[in-house]
Amino acid sequence: MNQPSIHYTRHALARMEKRLLTREMVESVLAHPEKRMPDPVDPQLEHCWGKVPALANRTLRVIVSTESPRRVITAHLDRLATKKP
Repeated sequence: MNQPSIHYTRHALARMEKRLLTREMVESVLAHPEKRMPDPVDPQLEHCWGKVPALANRTLRVIVSTESPRRVITAHLDRLATKKP
């Protein structure tokens, strides 16, 4: 698989460590997002969501740059995305 290069900001790495998120989790969401949306403020960013089986299928949101190489800005579990209406 020829996956584009992904870089992580210091902020993203610090937040991932605090939230016990791995690069594999983040990169899985980026490779196969269930949902994508452009950032409402910055057109060079997008939000990607995906379920993480290792975290009881909770939804992970990853904010990433759209240009290459892609830069992960932050990642967090999105409680609102997993709530049912």
